[in-house]
Amino acid sequence: MISRLSDIIWPPRSLLSEEIVDRPGVIEPALWNDLKFLSDPQCSRCGFPLPDDAGPGMVCGACAGRKPAYDTARAALAYDDHARRLILDLKRGGRRDGLPVFARWMAAATGENLVRADFLTPAPMHWTRLAVRSFNQAAWLTQAIAEAHGKRWKPGALARVKRRKSQAGLSASERRRNVGGAIKATGRFEGKIILVVDDVFTTGATLEACARALRKAGAAEVHAVTLARVVRPVDISI
Repeated sequence: MISRLSDIIWPPRSLLSEEIVDRPGVIEPALWNDLKFLSDPQCSRCGFPLPDDAGPGMVCGACAGRKPAYDTARAALAYDDHARRLILDLKRGGRRDGLPVFARWMAAATGENLVRADFLTPAPMHWTRLAVRSFNQAAWLTQAIAEAHGKRWKPGALARVKRRKSQAGLSASERRRNVGGAIKATGRFEGKIILVVDDVFTTGATLEACARALRKAGAAEVHAVTLARVVRPVDISI
């Protein structure tokens, strides 16, 4: 009854427009068809889209030149205007009604690595930023995936021990330097397979820092999954 009343007072709206929909978390068909879901062929390490003739196990040029600290990274969507809206509504607007569907997309993207993971953990936020925002969108995504699939999650397995300037507008090398030494593991995770969750993969610098910290703590494998990832030059000031 309470749910029905709230739907009358605050009717659910599409995740990508102001259109009223029949239930939370829905996207109307025309906009759904515009979403760019990522799938094979993609880099076997970072998940970057590859040409159709790429064989299994192929890697992109960036990963061939510099192997990532994580074993794999996958994303559900290519970062474009639609994905940007979804992420900003979550990250800056605190909009949670899309979490169940985001969890399904991200679980499908990471596949077997979710099944094999001993636990999931979110990319951490420095406590001063958390105090201002009051939530960590990566933790929301982690919890949604974990609860939907009966997996353990550890919100405090990683910590940002140094506050650095925002990553927005920085180059890949600047992002790596900016997060260098800023993320630490809070315990020992000997032999564990860990899945790190974040909202967007831009250059991979944050996930790299998370993976290095977890490997120092004894993790056997570190995988990552995000809601979206940048696949071409776009405005990444998020």
